[in-house]
Amino acid sequence: MTEAVTPPSPFDPPSLPPEKPGAGAGGITPADIRDGAAVALAVGLAGVLLAVLWAWLAPRVQYVSNGEAVFLRNSESEARIGSDGTFFLLAVGLGVLSAVGTFLWRRAGGVPLVIGLAVGSVFAGLVGWRLGLTLDPSANLVEGAVRAGKGVPFDAPLELLAHGMLLVWPMAAVLVHLALTALWSPRDPDPVPAWAVYPPPHVHADPSAAPEPPRP
Repeated sequence: MTEAVTPPSPFDPPSLPPEKPGAGAGGITPADIRDGAAVALAVGLAGVLLAVLWAWLAPRVQYVSNGEAVFLRNSESEARIGSDGTFFLLAVGLGVLSAVGTFLWRRAGGVPLVIGLAVGSVFAGLVGWRLGLTLDPSANLVEGAVRAGKGVPFDAPLELLAHGMLLVWPMAAVLVHLALTALWSPRDPDPVPAWAVYPPPHVHADPSAAPEPPRP
């Protein structure tokens, strides 16, 4: 005796697509994690470029020594905030470049890629700040005053007054990357719901595929 087969109803919910092999929670694969780690490492190393450019381009405050103490040569100079402004502009530019480079490398995006970009950008900002201070030729104020002599202007050490500038690179990188992903990342085609197929497949089914009637 053959069991009767019930044809599918057009109002049944569509079945879920099969998961990718090796995918964990949220569809994250080990390859995605490796990509995120590679982005974090590459962007973090780019902090060296920020340090070099900041030490080279930042305007300098000038001091004057009277033999006993040092004083600002021009108390109304805007060079003190110019150093922060230079760091800000460089961090924004490098953040945009790192976001574009990450997007062109992996257009599909993904959570690990965004996390890697954010972590690498934070590390790059820290590297750019600390290494930039080290690369500054006038890092030692006392030695600069002695070397210049009494009454001779000399450059003050490089300084970052607003430490919030360290977050500029990660903020710019993540925002630009999310915008690029939302606009131009490849998208999977939307599944067609069963109720949208008319007529349903079982209406014009092949008669030869119909179940045999039960035998007495």
